[in-house]
Amino acid sequence: MARVTGRPGDIDSAAIDRAAEVLRGGGLVAFPTETVYGLGANAADGAAVTRVFQAKGRPPSHPLIVHLADAEQLDGWAEGLPAAARLLAERFWPGPLTLVLRRGRRVPLETTGGLETVAVRVPAHPVALALLSAFGGGIAAPSANRFGSVSPTTAGHVRAELGDAVDVVLDGGPCQVGVESTIVDATGEALSILRPGGVTREDLEAALGRPLEVPATSTVRVPGQHPSHYAPRARVVLVEPEQVIAEAERAQESGHQVGVLLPPAFADAEVKAHAVVAVPASMPAYARELYALLRELDQRGCDLIVASLPPEQGLGLAIANRLRRAAGPRPAA
Repeated sequence: MARVTGRPGDIDSAAIDRAAEVLRGGGLVAFPTETVYGLGANAADGAAVTRVFQAKGRPPSHPLIVHLADAEQLDGWAEGLPAAARLLAERFWPGPLTLVLRRGRRVPLETTGGLETVAVRVPAHPVALALLSAFGGGIAAPSANRFGSVSPTTAGHVRAELGDAVDVVLDGGPCQVGVESTIVDATGEALSILRPGGVTREDLEAALGRPLEVPATSTVRVPGQHPSHYAPRARVVLVEPEQVIAEAERAQESGHQVGVLLPPAFADAEVKAHAVVAVPASMPAYARELYALLRELDQRGCDLIVASLPPEQGLGLAIANRLRRAAGPRPAA
């Protein structure tokens, strides 16, 4: 594994150059972003992109996000940027915002899952930006984990889950946002949020000066729409906050090894369960720690996790989305 730090003034340029060469040769590079770690390939190389799907066990119909060094690189990757989308790019890039646009001529259908749309963003992490700059092109990157499982927020998570399937892992420290980017459908003037994430609905609406819909379903395919996603090995059960303790103790008594994500209002309560972790009261802190907490409960041997949804404002909307997907129906073994 090649190692770099997440500090702008202390990036290992040799490791970055090596990773860029791996990408040019059709290899896979895991790298940090402000949201989660991505599993990257040359976005213009259909064969390299196919390796991403194979490494993750991801269905090839699920599109990938193309990461760029800056908005000026959009030419050729996307077509027809609406005025409202341009405004959002100027306001939130680099940052955890993905725009779905019309596919440009440089993007192979392997990258878009066969669609004539493409998802693009400019990440806000010094290591990711250094890699993109050294590589000089677009990097197609979903989260660097097995399809449907908990997203990685450290290089250790990537190594533990994907191992030798990745040619280079760049270590930029823990991710600071912790949940994936917000995905906005910008294929027309009527923008909508297809996946809540690191940029809040409220901030987007403030920038646009108008409300944004968050449809429950969409005809536009984007990452993170599978019914079961972001899921730990343990089954996740969601209840109201005041029911978490009773549900956890009932399940523990019935023979489960129960993990509890304890709501802030009950942080000091005693719970008869296998493992209990108190979730942060701050939504940014909860988002940053969510996936690590789910992984911790798996590692502690839990087979069932009891949790509740946070208030769905600000980053709470993204956290609730991830927990619902984690608790979603799982495919038959």
